[in-house]
Amino acid sequence: MKFIFVMAQVHSLGDPEQNLEIARDVVSEAKDAFRADLVLFPEDFMSRFPRGTKRETRLSTAQSIDGPFVAGMKNVARENDMWLVFGMNEIVEDPQDERIYNTTVILDNHGELVGTYRKTHLYDAFGHKESANKKPGEALFVPIETPFGKLGLFVCYEVRFPEVARYQALHGAEIILMPTAWVRGDLKSQQFLSLISARAIENAVYMLACNQINEANMGESVAVDPMGVVIASGGEVPQLIPCHLDTDRVQEVRKKMPSYLNRRPDLYN
Repeated sequence: MKFIFVMAQVHSLGDPEQNLEIARDVVSEAKDAFRADLVLFPEDFMSRFPRGTKRETRLSTAQSIDGPFVAGMKNVARENDMWLVFGMNEIVEDPQDERIYNTTVILDNHGELVGTYRKTHLYDAFGHKESANKKPGEALFVPIETPFGKLGLFVCYEVRFPEVARYQALHGAEIILMPTAWVRGDLKSQQFLSLISARAIENAVYMLACNQINEANMGESVAVDPMGVVIASGGEVPQLIPCHLDTDRVQEVRKKMPSYLNRRPDLYN
């Protein structure tokens, strides 16, 4: 089966209402220019602040899943007959916990909520400490059935944990989506592409990584097929990146290179 996904490599702002307007423009363009079936937005798409912003300000825009931002995105999905996947800042239910969840939302083309995921592995690395402001989720995403095949999902830093991607594949994922806000830095471009390619090859899945683009985040969004071939990529500027996917390719690769099937789980404990 062949489909077109579009990665929306955009510069999110701090105001959810402004980002909702960005989404409307992006989805309209993705529909008109590419006839997209799904648009993938970056991590933290709902609200992303520049470096140095006060903690109180960063946390102040958090909303619930049934809040106005998701409601607005549901309208965008419904009006354009398109699946949408995007990151948001979700309120934590515990009033004693000041942190928020780093949550990804999946909407179908009717504007129905069909999946959510709270990032479980937080970016406490390279001098950053995401866990100071974000609360980790308690469960990995379980891939869902869609018209495009089975969709898996994880977020940004989690690509550094092979177990997360393998969990997706073990639960049937053919396409893994990766919203990200990958930070610029020494060797970060090389590691970004290398890790995404490795996760695609070792699990024989498509990997689509859509990155934020701003003064801190490098862009360079990329889509890799099950053989590790880059099928679409972006540069260092905001842009829409169409990805042509053929899920028959997954089965072809798994037949040709059956390393995924040749695993010996009995030896791995």
